[in-house]
Amino acid sequence: MHTSDFFTTFVPDMKKRLYIALVFCALFACAHAETILLRTGARVKGTIVFQNDEVVIIREETSGARFQYPRADVEAITVEQTNYEKPEQQLEQEQKNEIKVSKKASILLELAGGLSFLPAQPVGGAASVDLLVGSHHIGDRHLFIGGGVGYHGIFMQGGKYNFIPLQAALRMPFTEHKHAPFFGISAGYGIALSKDYAGGIYAGLDLGYRCQLNPKTALALAFFAQFQQATVKVTETIEDTSFTNNTGRNIVNTGVKLAFYF
Repeated sequence: MHTSDFFTTFVPDMKKRLYIALVFCALFACAHAETILLRTGARVKGTIVFQNDEVVIIREETSGARFQYPRADVEAITVEQTNYEKPEQQLEQEQKNEIKVSKKASILLELAGGLSFLPAQPVGGAASVDLLVGSHHIGDRHLFIGGGVGYHGIFMQGGKYNFIPLQAALRMPFTEHKHAPFFGISAGYGIALSKDYAGGIYAGLDLGYRCQLNPKTALALAFFAQFQQATVKVTETIEDTSFTNNTGRNIVNTGVKLAFYF
């Protein structure tokens, strides 16, 4: 075969085969897409360009922008292929992941203890337990909004005061990391458990640190301050004569609180 016949016959054919191979490789690459499933429930679809025990970097599919996420915030990484049906085991795993991050309701149990302050009384003690029911996520945030009841006991030298607070509560982390500081507020009405005194407006403020043990459970430790309005009996002695009056008082409690989200 002459040299000219070789180039005329084989070179175009080789170019054609090379072109087909490149197109096939491109289609194969496009058929694979990786998805990062974050603990907040958000999904980022694209191509992972780097990952280790600390971070995961992904190039977003539509914009091409690169995003970096702490490894602790990544719930799962899935690989999707468009040219074949997903195996049953993979579908089951993805459904499990969905169940983990789609939890909407949560129960919050709080145990607290500390000091109590009442005007014209020595410093006393305070202990409380609150059971709240509310949200687990609002949008993409680990945000608790709910309400419930509790029991608050206040122990003074002059007596003991017990209240059942009916309250609404908010608990919000400052960041969306697995472990993060948070603040909380509560407000409602404290119902007195004795005829010797009356209840009133209740409010609380928390500041602490929350640890996400898993997508459904969290543990938090916080410092708290509580305000309870009450009407108590006050006895005054004037010129050897005792007078008892019902007087409004503001009771302030402060201490440490342990909370469980489940």
